[in-house]
Amino acid sequence: MKQPLFLKPLFQERIWGGTKLNELYGYEIPSNQTGECWAISAHPNGENIVKNGELQGKTLGQLWEENPEVFGHFESDRFPLLIKILDANDDLSVQVHPDDEYADEYENGELGKTECWYIIDCDEDAEMIFGHHAKSQEELVKLIEEGNWNKLLQRVKIKSGDFFYVPSGTIHALCKGTLVLETQQSSDTTYRVYDYDRPGQDGELRELHLNKAIEVTTVPHVAEKVESATAKINGGTITTFVEEDYFTVYKWDVQTSLELTHGVHFILASVIKGDGMLITEEGEFPLKKGDHFILPNAIDTFAIKGNVELIASHPNNKGGHNYDMANTTREMANI
Repeated sequence: MKQPLFLKPLFQERIWGGTKLNELYGYEIPSNQTGECWAISAHPNGENIVKNGELQGKTLGQLWEENPEVFGHFESDRFPLLIKILDANDDLSVQVHPDDEYADEYENGELGKTECWYIIDCDEDAEMIFGHHAKSQEELVKLIEEGNWNKLLQRVKIKSGDFFYVPSGTIHALCKGTLVLETQQSSDTTYRVYDYDRPGQDGELRELHLNKAIEVTTVPHVAEKVESATAKINGGTITTFVEEDYFTVYKWDVQTSLELTHGVHFILASVIKGDGMLITEEGEFPLKKGDHFILPNAIDTFAIKGNVELIASHPNNKGGHNYDMANTTREMANI
């Protein structure tokens, strides 16, 4: 299989959602409270369908089960990643996610959720909640029980182009006026810590999950430093944002043309800005912002032309890598 697989996005309505997914990407969204575009997903709560080629009409979950060669026979009992675009028109709940071991035991075999965010766009004064100030679990419990959120929660300023790595166990929340592309483990488990005492769509306060949240929160908070590696070459720039146990995430910033290669099982990619052309030995495939696609295992060399920006990623097998982002970036850029 040497054709890229383009996927039909799915949408999730959220009380904090808005209309930017329509305004910026032209998606037909279900309402003016559309918070999430599930762009590349095989999770049971939302599976994308292939839009093109000989596999057109299949869900990503079907492909994973029936066509493992597409993914280079990647060793996993399920499609490992989930790619979203989130439109935070209002503050998201303050939340935390479990790791694999906890989720497997308490969430019916679900994966844990380590994730990362690329800030596509945000208001000039935008911020997010990232971590907490408690020095011990006893202090964490005390501040939560008191509702002393100003003392507990750590806020950071953000701007377009920022990247944040959010391991499981990290208390976090996107805030109003933020549009992000999220790369995460294929999980839909969230433990709410605080929801601003606001009613949900049914008029009732949304459920909190304080006992589980306290159990899985990392104390004290450890700020994971992300030091990206960038290669500038004729025609564009490749940046590797993070390379860790579950995924590697890149930005491909194409000014004219980039010729790329990879030695991984498969690549996921989302066009966040501009338009261009994806060129493989099978032909040319138009790209526009809002497109999401998979490069199967058989496509290891390709080119992208135009003036276009993409966020790309691939899964990693936990514990099986010695990471060297600078070398990964050079290899992909053929330099």
